[in-house]
Amino acid sequence: MEIRHIFANNRKWIQEKLKTDENYFKQLSLGQKPHILYIGCSDSRVSTEELMGAQPGEVFVHRNLANMVPNTDLSSMSVISYAVSTLKVQHVVICGHYYCNGVKAAMQSADLGILNPWLRNIRDVYRLHKEELAQITDEEEKYKRLIELNVQEQCVNVIKTPDVQRAIKERGLTVHGWVFDVHSGELIDLKIDFDKILENIMEIYKII
Repeated sequence: MEIRHIFANNRKWIQEKLKTDENYFKQLSLGQKPHILYIGCSDSRVSTEELMGAQPGEVFVHRNLANMVPNTDLSSMSVISYAVSTLKVQHVVICGHYYCNGVKAAMQSADLGILNPWLRNIRDVYRLHKEELAQITDEEEKYKRLIELNVQEQCVNVIKTPDVQRAIKERGLTVHGWVFDVHSGELIDLKIDFDKILENIMEIYKII
């Protein structure tokens, strides 16, 4: 898409919305009450609201390279805190996608400059699950499994935060791990068993 087309497209979009509802933008300006915090990848092929069929105001969105939630990233931590404690979302979703270039880069033995510290978080996921991944001989299947495991570990990172722990305890907030298949368009719930994963380690991370 060329930059010069964007403002023309915007004007068309405004007219389309006003034809459907003349108060559309007036309603948008009143505020937001999303039920879901969605943390996904910045990949241009993944259109967050569109793939879920969500409307403006229904989903609070944060995107970065490879849908990461490192505790040292103030952007991710601030988004989680605001969405959970101020907006009072009821669900937190980590959504990865197959054929993620960030995960693929982390699987390579290469110096990628400024990306190194960010990708190291994914390499740590590989280290944690090295035994399982070593059993997968097909490289594409190993790649896809690491994407799923990365989603799992980022969900765990979300659960480690005090805001989320408090919300789980006080109002039953739930955390979900999904993967989007760019080949089929399917959104897949990984159905992660967090109770099993956390049963032997949660005492270390429990804050609330």
